[in-house]
Amino acid sequence: MATIKELREMSDEQMVAVLNEACQTLFRLRVQAQTERLDVPSELRRQRRLIAQIKTLQTEREKKAAAATA
Repeated sequence: MATIKELREMSDEQMVAVLNEACQTLFRLRVQAQTERLDVPSELRRQRRLIAQIKTLQTEREKKAAAATA
C-alpha cells in the first residue's frame, strides 16, 4: 500500500492505475467476504482508505489546476 507521501509524488496516470487496481482488489475482497471467510479482514478497510486518499488527491489537483487557470 502506498503512503500519502508516495501518492503525492505520483503522476496522474500512475495514480489512476493504482486507483483502478485498488478498486479491483476491493471488489474481489468483497466477493470473497460474501462467499468465504477473509484471511485478513482489515484489508477491506485498507483498500477503501487508499481509494479515498487517491480521490482526495485527484480533487486537490483539479482544484489547483482550476485556480491556476482562473
